[in-house]
Amino acid sequence: MQSVKIGGLDVSRLVLGSNMFSGFSHVSPDKDREMIRYYTCARIKEALRRAESLGVNTIIARGDHHMLRVMLEYWDEGGALKWFGQTCPELGTPEKVLATVAAYGAPACHIHGGQADHMVLNEQYDKLAAAVDFARRQGLVVGLAGHMTQTIRWVEDNLDVDYYMCSYYNTIPRDLEAAHRAGVEEVYLDEDRQAMTDLIQTLERPVIHYKVMAAGRNDPEEAFDFAASRMRPGDACCVGVYTKDNSDMLAQDARLLDAALVRHGH
Repeated sequence: MQSVKIGGLDVSRLVLGSNMFSGFSHVSPDKDREMIRYYTCARIKEALRRAESLGVNTIIARGDHHMLRVMLEYWDEGGALKWFGQTCPELGTPEKVLATVAAYGAPACHIHGGQADHMVLNEQYDKLAAAVDFARRQGLVVGLAGHMTQTIRWVEDNLDVDYYMCSYYNTIPRDLEAAHRAGVEEVYLDEDRQAMTDLIQTLERPVIHYKVMAAGRNDPEEAFDFAASRMRPGDACCVGVYTKDNSDMLAQDARLLDAALVRHGH
């Protein structure tokens, strides 16, 4: 599998996402609970080992208590995936989670997209800058996620980060609350996808494209073809998998992305 460099780290162009592992289906509260029940530590570690076998070398996972436990068990059992951490609004300030994931062995971490969007919408630019500076002081490769083009644009113009997590869709408002709210209707608009991928072409830092599948709403072949058409040479693509629905999902995703990258000259 192809790889790129992000903050000096070797990252496979397909990155394993983990929303499903933490019970974020972006479909319904019932689906959230189903995923939490299905994804025991053993099943998550099985998915991580499967990713390794396919040439995937990086996972993006929240710095919540559940994933901290899983990643330690996985590494103690010989696992080799690099963990790009993500801050968690429900656990407090970004700094609290950044310190934790650094202590637990993540080489990189990014500010949660909802937190970053919330800060930008409320003009809390000093808090966002402080979080990025704090991450740098922890020795982390530091990134920032966002669902809104204005979030990414502001950071590009004002802060020094190593990478972006750019969501193809801005699904719910983040002005009043940073955290994802289960049960709130999510909106997936083609114009949001187009606007974000247009912005990506202007950025200087590497981008990890995410929500490319619109949480299962997009046709996989079309989704990967579109993503590959908008990925730059240094970019990667993050997707989650729900192996209860399809045990071969990750392998299929890898084949689709590889074929699409070749088709678009990567």
